[in-house]
Amino acid sequence: MTRPEVPAHGGRRSLRRRRFCLSGAIVGAFALLAVLFSGLYAWLSLPSYHGTLALDGLEAPVEVIRDAHAIPHIYANSRRDSAFAMGYAHAQDRLWQMELQRRIGAGRLAELVGEAGLETDFLMRTLGVYRIAERNFGKLSAAARQIYESYASGVNAYLETRTGMLPLEFQLLRHEPEPWRPADSLVWLKLMAWTLGDNHADELLRARLADRLDRAQLQDLWAQHPDDPEPGPHSDPHALLPAGIDYAALAGAMPERQGSGLGSNSWALSGAHTKSGFPLLANDPHLRLDVPGIWYLAHISTPDFEVAGATLPGLPFPVLGQARNFAWGFTNTAPDVQDLFVERIDPVDPSNYLAPRGSLPFDIRTETIRVRGGEPVRLAVRGTRHGPVISGVIGEEAGFLEAGHVLALSWTALAEDDRSGEALVLATTAPDLTGFVNGLRHLVAPQMNVVFADREGDIGFVAPGRVPIRTRGLGHLPAPGWTGTHDWVGYIPFDELPRIDNPASGHIVSANHRITPEGYPHYITDTWVPPYRAKRIRELLEGGTRHTVGSLAGIQQDMVSLGARRMLPVLLSLADAQGGNARTALRLLGAWNHAMDRDRAEPLIYMTWMRELTRTLFADELGDVFEDYFDIRTEVVHQALTERRNWCDDITSGKRETCAGQVSGALSTALDYLAEEYGHDMTGWKWGAAHAVHMPHRLLGKIPVIGSWFEIRMPTGGEKETVKAGGFDVSDAGSPFAQNHGAGYRAVYDLADPERSVFIASTGQSGNPLSPRYRDYAEPWRDGQYLPMLTDRARITENTLGSLVLTPR
Repeated sequence: MTRPEVPAHGGRRSLRRRRFCLSGAIVGAFALLAVLFSGLYAWLSLPSYHGTLALDGLEAPVEVIRDAHAIPHIYANSRRDSAFAMGYAHAQDRLWQMELQRRIGAGRLAELVGEAGLETDFLMRTLGVYRIAERNFGKLSAAARQIYESYASGVNAYLETRTGMLPLEFQLLRHEPEPWRPADSLVWLKLMAWTLGDNHADELLRARLADRLDRAQLQDLWAQHPDDPEPGPHSDPHALLPAGIDYAALAGAMPERQGSGLGSNSWALSGAHTKSGFPLLANDPHLRLDVPGIWYLAHISTPDFEVAGATLPGLPFPVLGQARNFAWGFTNTAPDVQDLFVERIDPVDPSNYLAPRGSLPFDIRTETIRVRGGEPVRLAVRGTRHGPVISGVIGEEAGFLEAGHVLALSWTALAEDDRSGEALVLATTAPDLTGFVNGLRHLVAPQMNVVFADREGDIGFVAPGRVPIRTRGLGHLPAPGWTGTHDWVGYIPFDELPRIDNPASGHIVSANHRITPEGYPHYITDTWVPPYRAKRIRELLEGGTRHTVGSLAGIQQDMVSLGARRMLPVLLSLADAQGGNARTALRLLGAWNHAMDRDRAEPLIYMTWMRELTRTLFADELGDVFEDYFDIRTEVVHQALTERRNWCDDITSGKRETCAGQVSGALSTALDYLAEEYGHDMTGWKWGAAHAVHMPHRLLGKIPVIGSWFEIRMPTGGEKETVKAGGFDVSDAGSPFAQNHGAGYRAVYDLADPERSVFIASTGQSGNPLSPRYRDYAEPWRDGQYLPMLTDRARITENTLGSLVLTPR
C-alpha cells in the first residue's frame, strides 16, 4: 500500500429490490464448517493465477499478470481478446457476485433461494428488464456485440475449464452456474440505472406530503438549496394530485428503499493549478457498501487502447478510469427519469385501458417463475403505452387505487433502442476526448455527470443520458394516464444537456449538487443535494496550493462538515444550557472544528442533536409520513429555525412552543440517549462507536453464529455532507448512524504521468471469503491509503502473484 503525501488541512420507500431473506437457503452450512476451518476448502476453491491454458474463443495469446495486490493486468492483441480475458478474470474472482446480479436482473432469484426471492422476481419480471436487455443487445453495432460475446466466452471458458471447487455460496446452495450470455452483462446497466434513478419514490413522498400540508409548508420541506429558484405555478402539487389514490396505502405497499441517499464526488483541475502543469482528476462514487464490493480494479493494454480503473464484474471494460490520453469520473445526476401513471381500465372491455384517442388493449404476457423447493408460479404481466403495470406487483388488494384503475411506470431504461452498452465500449476504448464524448451520445441509462480531462490540457463536464420532456408538469406526482396531459413527448437532445469546457476558474466540481445554470430551458431534476461537499472541495482547491496527486487524495479524505459549520451557530445561539452535561456539550461544540473524526465526541453529539431536533420540528405535522421523510436535512432545519419558525410549535401539545425551547429540549433528549448508549463519561464518547461501517454479505452473513465473520465492520469518520462521505439511515432506531453508503472506489488520475495515478476499493479483489484478497483493502481504504495504478510492465512484474497465459485452441 502507498499513501500519497497529503498536505495538512482541517479535518424512501420504493420499488427497489429488497435484500432478500436467506434463512431457508443455508441448510447444510454447519456440515461444511469442518471443511471451512480446516483450510482444505480454501485451497480447493481459490483460482490459479499461474500457468498456460488453451481455450476456444481467442484470436491470439493473452497474458493476465496479477500484481502484488491481485489486480489483473491484461495484455492482448485486440479488444475482443481483452474482453475475453476480462471475463475470465472476473469469473475467477467474483463468480458469485456475477451470478447473483444476473439472477436479480432476470427475475430468477427464487430458483436459487425459494419463496424468499419471489418479491424481487415479481418486480423484475414485471419491469421486463432482462427481456429489454436481450432486445438492446440486438441494437448494438456488430463490433460492440462481438465485445460482449467475447466477454461471455471468457466467463464460460472459466466455467468449463476450472479445476477447483466453486465458491462457498454455490456449495451452500448446491448450485451450478449456467453459461454467461451477453444480456447478463447488459442487465447490470439496468440495475445500476434503477439504483441511481428510482425517483418514483420521490413522487409518492411528495404526494403523501401534499395530502397533509399546504403549499407553503411543502415548499419549506422541498427547498433544500438556498440558490434554488422558487417553484412556479406549474409546480403546485395540490393542483396535480390525481383523484382516486390512497397515497398512504400505496406507499405502505411498496418494499422499503435500500441505501442511504445520494453521493459521489468528481473534480478536474487544469494544469494552471497543478505542480506538473498537466490536469489532475479525482473521483469517488458513493453507493451502498457490501462485501464483496461493487468495484473490481483492472488494467487492460492492447495495441490500440489502454485503460486502467474500476470495472463492474459482468462488464468488459473499466467504467471509471484513465486511458492513455485522458481520464474520467462519474457522479450521479439523480435524474427524474421515472413517472407513475394512473391508468383507467375501459369499463366496457376490461382487457383494454383508456387513452386520449380511445381504448387500447393491454399488452399481456405470462411469466413462469420457477421456485426452489416449490411449484412454479405464473405471473400475468400487463403493459400500457406508458410502461408496465406495477400495481399488481405491489398488491392491488392493498386498496390504494379506486376500482377500475391500475398504476403504470414509465422509465427511460425500458427503451428498446437503448444502446448504453455501446456507449461503454466506444467511450472507454476511444483514442481521445472527442471519441470519448461522442461515445457517450449513445448512453440512455443511467444518466450520469461525467467529468473528464486529457493530456492536451483540456478539462470538461457533460451529463449524458436520456431525460424526458413532458407535455406538462415536472413528473413530481403520479399523473392521470388517460388524458395525455403529462405524457413524455421526447428527450433532451444530447447537445442541449449540461456541458462545461475549460472554465475560467480552472476547475470543475461535481458532487450531486445542481448542474443546471439559471435559465436552463429543460427540467432534469430538482433533487440536487445541498452544495456542502461541492463548496468544501472548491474551498480546498482554491487555497493557493499548486496541487498534486497527494493533495487531491487529501481532499478526498477531508471530513469537515460545511453543514455543521452552517448549522451549529444557530443551534448554539438558541440552546439554553440547563445542567452540567448540556454545558459540557455546548462547550465542546463551541470549540469544535466541524471535522467528523471517528475518535471525537463532538460529531456524535451534533448528529444526535440534529436527529432529535428533526423529529421535534417535523414529526407532529407530518404524522405517519415522517418516517419516510426522516433524514438529516440541514438546510430544511436551518430554515425552520431562522425563517419558518412556525415549525417550532408542536401542534399536538395544546400550547405554543418556541424554537429556543425545542432546540434545548432536543439537546437534552440527545444527551440522555447518548448517556444510555455510551455511558455518562462524555470524554469516552466517539463518533466511530456509532458510525461504524457495515458491509454485509448477502448470503453468508445470514449463517447463524459465524455469519459475521464474512462481513466487514469497523469505525469510520465522515457523514453524507463531508467530502469523505459516510451515509447512514437515521430512521434506523437500532443503528441510526451505522455507515451503509460511501465511496466504494477512490482514484486520483495524473495526466502528466499515469504511473503517479492512485486508486483503492473498499473490500478486496476476491469475492471468495476464504481468500486473503477478500478484505485486504478495507482498512487501508478506511484509513486514506491508496494503491499505485501501475501501467508500466516493468514495474508490474517486479512483484506479482502470478502470470496466466491464455492461448487459442
